[in-house]
Amino acid sequence: MPKSATQTFVNGRLHEATRQTALLVGGSLVVALFARITLPLPFTPVPLTMQNFGVLLVGLLLGSRRGFAALALYLAEGLSGIPVFSPAGPGGLAQLFGVTGGFLLAYPFVAALAGWIWERSTGTFAGAALAGLAAEVLLFASGLSWLAIYTHSFAQAVRFGLYWFVFAEIIKIMLAAAIVGGWQRVHKAQP
Repeated sequence: MPKSATQTFVNGRLHEATRQTALLVGGSLVVALFARITLPLPFTPVPLTMQNFGVLLVGLLLGSRRGFAALALYLAEGLSGIPVFSPAGPGGLAQLFGVTGGFLLAYPFVAALAGWIWERSTGTFAGAALAGLAAEVLLFASGLSWLAIYTHSFAQAVRFGLYWFVFAEIIKIMLAAAIVGGWQRVHKAQP
């Protein structure tokens, strides 16, 4: 018995909704896994973590809208008590509004900005690196602003949240750009 046009349409929509949901959940889990790679530093309350790399990767690979949604889901998971944030912090609401809250709350916007710039780029390593750099500027603007309010000192915020991380962030940007640039080449080469 042949399928009706309505049944085919409904099955196609259900398949696409399932695919999109899997991408969003997968994106949030990627960031949660990278959050586990953490190095607490004794001279700052902000840990060195691969979480930011995960945010860049998700934003670049999923694009602006899905990247934003995946990271909003990630924050909701953390807020609900699921241990997705860096284990160097208290978790849940306390971590979201603690010393690293400015970084965490910016994640959906960081992923959206990286994805937005990448969607409009030439699809090269340089385009991905530029998108990653702009997203990191937004991330650190938010994180340092939050830290300045938290510590009552912009100079202290910069000492706690920037100096120790610049080199690592450059490496994260380059690594994310290389992965996404490689993915783009492989994806274009497929028939």
